[in-house]
Amino acid sequence: MQDNKLNDIDKNLLNEVSNLDNLEKGAYNIRKNGEGIERHVTENINIVPKKDLPGIDIYVKENTKFEFIHIPVIITQSGLNDLVYNDFYIGKNANVIIIAGCGIHNDHHANSQHDGIHRFYLEEGAKVKYIEKHYGEGNGDGKRILNPVTEVYLKNGSSMEMDSVQIKGVDSTIRETKGVLAENTNFVVTEKIMTHGNQTAKTTFDVELNGENSSTHVTSRSVAADNSKQEFVSKIYGNEKCFAHSECDAIIKDNAIVTATPEITANNVEANLIHEAAIGKIAGEQLTKLMTLGLSEKEAEEEIINGFLR
Repeated sequence: MQDNKLNDIDKNLLNEVSNLDNLEKGAYNIRKNGEGIERHVTENINIVPKKDLPGIDIYVKENTKFEFIHIPVIITQSGLNDLVYNDFYIGKNANVIIIAGCGIHNDHHANSQHDGIHRFYLEEGAKVKYIEKHYGEGNGDGKRILNPVTEVYLKNGSSMEMDSVQIKGVDSTIRETKGVLAENTNFVVTEKIMTHGNQTAKTTFDVELNGENSSTHVTSRSVAADNSKQEFVSKIYGNEKCFAHSECDAIIKDNAIVTATPEITANNVEANLIHEAAIGKIAGEQLTKLMTLGLSEKEAEEEIINGFLR
């Protein structure tokens, strides 16, 4: 990777969302301020710019094992509205790790926004671990807006694990995740979000269990502080013999608001669908226990929150 293309702000953003030191372990594509600035492919992974839309197509050969793909996006230009389409074609029996995410640095008055639409097409027996991180920083009053869309299409015997984290500094986000599952597939999603100030976050999961013995497990853990607002919507459709477990756990502080809306629909007598939701403040006994160990109330609260989101 050519460091002369990146300044200190760029490097900090990349470290937050993608770990700069590990970027060269496999294929990668770096996007900055709406343009691809550097790309590297391997024998088994090819990255091709789209001709009709902004974005890239990523092709993973069948039987590829344990290779990494990094596709970080960074924005340092205030007022930029960036839209990108990234499509992943994962070959039969491949097993790869994909690390994505976006970091925005905004020191000015205009809003900066990134909308990333990622579509995953997994062939039979393929496995993907997908890690996505979102981060915002800067001293300007322009907003940092991130709206990720993830679509997952699983063929027989394939599986995908998605780990999504909103670290901090994102003023507004709408996060949409869609899954369409064939037989003997598994889709696991873990989401962690923290909001504060006047930030807003909305998450929507829409999963169709169309194949026999398909399964999904969706977990959202969030902390909302100050005057921030969060909304969690989970829609799961059991159309065959299948299993689904959806859960939303949230801690609220100050004047924050969290809404959880479950919607589970069984269209087959052998569909087994479960939803759980828990929203509340930090329990007093938890604070007391940590404070007896010498922590201040603020330190105890931070320890509980960090452990909850870990």
